[in-house]
Amino acid sequence: MAHQHSHGHADGAGRKLRTAFFLTLVILAVEVAGGILGNSLALFSDAGHVLTDVFALGMAWFAAIQAQRPPTERHTFGYHRVGILAALANALLLFVVAGLIVYEAVGRLRHPEAVQGLYMFLAAGVGILVNGYIGMGLRTEQQNLNVRSALMHVLGDAAAAGGVVVAGLIITYTAWYPADPLVSVLIAVLIAFSAWNIVRETVAILLESTPPGVNTSELIRAVLRVPGVQDIHDLHIWGITPQMPALACHLLLDDQTLSESERIVGQVRQVLEHDFGIEHTTLQLECRGCGVDSVFCAWRAGSGAHNG
Repeated sequence: MAHQHSHGHADGAGRKLRTAFFLTLVILAVEVAGGILGNSLALFSDAGHVLTDVFALGMAWFAAIQAQRPPTERHTFGYHRVGILAALANALLLFVVAGLIVYEAVGRLRHPEAVQGLYMFLAAGVGILVNGYIGMGLRTEQQNLNVRSALMHVLGDAAAAGGVVVAGLIITYTAWYPADPLVSVLIAVLIAFSAWNIVRETVAILLESTPPGVNTSELIRAVLRVPGVQDIHDLHIWGITPQMPALACHLLLDDQTLSESERIVGQVRQVLEHDFGIEHTTLQLECRGCGVDSVFCAWRAGSGAHNG
């Protein structure tokens, strides 16, 4: 049932990403046309951002499809991390776009050019409306990092389009043309900030860091409170994806029957799932102490380690 539930989410995310992909192509066409007619760097900058949205949403859509593929002998965890790689690629692409926008904006600030504010206002207005519709559809799938990285592209573009509207109004009523490249720089900063957040999260997953929100010391104390558990060591907590936290550890139990040990393991699994949201667990049972060289063997609940 959990497998079917996961596939249901993946199917829904895939459909929403597909819709977002084609609607973003419409925004791109409108803003390129507006940039040509209005001679607006801000519109061209935003169109460049929208172009990365097209690639980002395309990769996210592809990754959502790949995530539905079943595990194989070679890929026993399945293809869930295709979405993580797509998110990282999208974020790196955003950095490149931000740099190009700043480069062009500096040239426009040195040599301002006449801009048609009305075209800026109309084209960016279309971008705001369509991106708002796309964002409303994607926000229900934010627990998926792949979708969230695509959503960051969409929301960033909506905010950038808002800046273009403001610049268009300023130019229309005051003819102050530097507003166009200045808005472009603000768009670039917004893009870079969004990209940095995604890079940090994807790198943390690829380095198999402890997932955000999981307090390691608290988890250890909770497991040690289960009757029959003497100790826990060789503890590893990581995320296959943000929605799939995993845990592996060694449990030192009292010397007892196998059936009693299974009952204790069941209680530990229940604690991990209910209190920490960790369903994918691998628990190795021992009835003797671990060696001094074992990873985290000396780590106790009172060590003060904290993640969250």
